[in-house]
Amino acid sequence: MSESAERPRRPSPPSPSPPCRPPRDRPGPPAAGWGPGPPPRPPRRWGAPPPAATGAAQRPRVRTRAAAAGAGAASAPPTRPTAASAAAAPGAGVGARHHQQQAETIRQITLQGAVNVRDLGGYRTWTGGQVRQGLVYRSDALGKLTDADVTTVSDLGLTKVIDFRIPMEVQYDGADRLPAGLSATARPVSDLGLYGTLVGAIGSGDPVTQEQMLGGGRAEAYMRDIYRTFVTAPENRAQFATTLRELADGRQGPVLYHCTSGKDRTGWMSYVLLRALAVPEGTAERDYLASNTFRAAYDAKVRAGLKQSGRMQNPDLLIPLQEVRQDYLDSATAQMEADYGSFYGYLTQGLGLDLRTLAKLQSRLVR
Repeated sequence: MSESAERPRRPSPPSPSPPCRPPRDRPGPPAAGWGPGPPPRPPRRWGAPPPAATGAAQRPRVRTRAAAAGAGAASAPPTRPTAASAAAAPGAGVGARHHQQQAETIRQITLQGAVNVRDLGGYRTWTGGQVRQGLVYRSDALGKLTDADVTTVSDLGLTKVIDFRIPMEVQYDGADRLPAGLSATARPVSDLGLYGTLVGAIGSGDPVTQEQMLGGGRAEAYMRDIYRTFVTAPENRAQFATTLRELADGRQGPVLYHCTSGKDRTGWMSYVLLRALAVPEGTAERDYLASNTFRAAYDAKVRAGLKQSGRMQNPDLLIPLQEVRQDYLDSATAQMEADYGSFYGYLTQGLGLDLRTLAKLQSRLVR
């Protein structure tokens, strides 16, 4: 992934400055990514000054669990809502950089029937702002919520739930269980047939077939291909673009979007949103990788159940499909830069977002 700062040419007459790539806060040598000489000043914050926080702050308080943003390498939390701590990435707090890395917080919504539900608010932007809390939530599937979970979700004050799953996933795993008066909006993003492949591999019960389908690096290659289609497939770009436009709409209340595990399609959507809000790239990456921490115990139980039932002799074949990895994310960002030259090019050309929409997104979601 390119380390250079992106400064797209502004149109004339002057418009709000587009989001540029900030210095990465990934741990590394003190001058990594800057080159010789003093670091450049970050561009001024673009868009109109944000209005005061809306009524989201007056909604009933929901139990959340704050955890330091990490790379998912920390010890996994229990499957259900107990203490979940995403440890800070190695090298966090290196002070030699122009932008000193500070501890970030991931706000998990603790539920019984879903393990990867989070409020995307609270992250600091490299322009000096902070993403507002209580407006955007990311999640795994909500079909197994308990009555208490439904009450907790109701307290979020959601006005829209977006489901990125394909119909086959909904058919097998069930529709979302939501508070009265709230129904999910189907907005499927292709998984390149991954779910069907998993159903077929597990259903075969044949270790040889499962190894042929998922072993030898094939599962990892499959995931990299899926991530590339987040960038290359027009229908996928359209779904992500529609979601961003809705999030920029000042008339829209709090929104939750999700897929099955809340890590790949949901992870890419969250990564793109955070970077569009001027959250540092490294912070957006750690939010993406934190799914490993929140999902680890649950996914391990799934593998143990498959082995115990005799359906998989080697359930560890599933690990590359259950995890998020930097390599997967890098496949998408490399494709993005190859096709559009930069993250800004992906926003404006790939997703078709104009500067006014990007400014509205900042104004509404950053304070």
